Amino acid sequence: MFSLRRYGILGINARNLDYLFPSNPRRLYRFADSKLETKKIAQAIGVAVPETYGVIAFQNEVRNLSNITKEHKSFVVKPAQGSGGDGIVVIKDVTDAGYRKANGSILKPEDLHYHIHNILSGMFSLSGQTDKAIIEYAVQFDPVFDEIAYQGVPDIRVIVYRGVPAMAMLRLPTRASDGKANLHRGGVGVGIDLSTGITLAGIQKNRYIEKHPETGHLLRDRQIPHWQTILEMAAKLGDKTAFGYLGVDIVLDREKGPLLLEINARPGLSIQIANQEGLIPRLEAIDCILPKLSGIQEKIAFAQETFAV
Repeated sequence: MFSLRRYGILGINARNLDYLFPSNPRRLYRFADSKLETKKIAQAIGVAVPETYGVIAFQNEVRNLSNITKEHKSFVVKPAQGSGGDGIVVIKDVTDAGYRKANGSILKPEDLHYHIHNILSGMFSLSGQTDKAIIEYAVQFDPVFDEIAYQGVPDIRVIVYRGVPAMAMLRLPTRASDGKANLHRGGVGVGIDLSTGITLAGIQKNRYIEKHPETGHLLRDRQIPHWQTILEMAAKLGDKTAFGYLGVDIVLDREKGPLLLEINARPGLSIQIANQEGLIPRLEAIDCILPKLSGIQEKIAFAQETFAV
């Protein structure tokens, strides 16, 4: 533990004791743990989110799925209180044979209904208690990621501390992660220079890589579109909520631009590996300067100037 701190690496115990527990009041966790609550907060402060087509709360409402989705050929089914991408099903098309998933396989209507029943029973919820199923807009990822993504939708995670962006990475789906962008499933994490929005090194399963394992294209030196907007969204969520330490996950839609995917009150620590830098010096710098920063734009400017690579 001493050696980690010596090199500025934030470990899980220090994250919990020094940042999560003091900065994130327990009463607030439900707002991050429930995607429906997160959407309400985001919309209230002007942060864009994927459109919700419908919410299924009870077992006898599952039969209404076709009515909820009848005007949409693509959509996402996700548990309101799920985590780590568990329970999420992305439907790319509705055919006579059934629902076509991102990987091309077909789900029969009864199979998707069964999956929703499992969501409602709490199979994928954080607490294991009964849950709700959200049916929402399926993000059409920005073509800038065509060369470095496999099937699923990439996202950008920004760690925000006391309203100041502290570190960011691009998360990319792979074959190993089944088209999801979660690093613990085998997805790829790519560090991002906060100052410019340009990608840095890539990691997969805590090993550095130069190219995407499926596409073979280089991960480094790619410009993330809408970078200033992304930082503004993340900083606003940190500044306008009572969360002091927050992971903000944002997706880029080819037409709608940046959309909030979710917020995480217990963000992981692999972002440090992707950026080849520890979080502690950045968090301590924010603590020192914060009294002098009066608004979101000043907080972003400080982060971009101080944490530039």
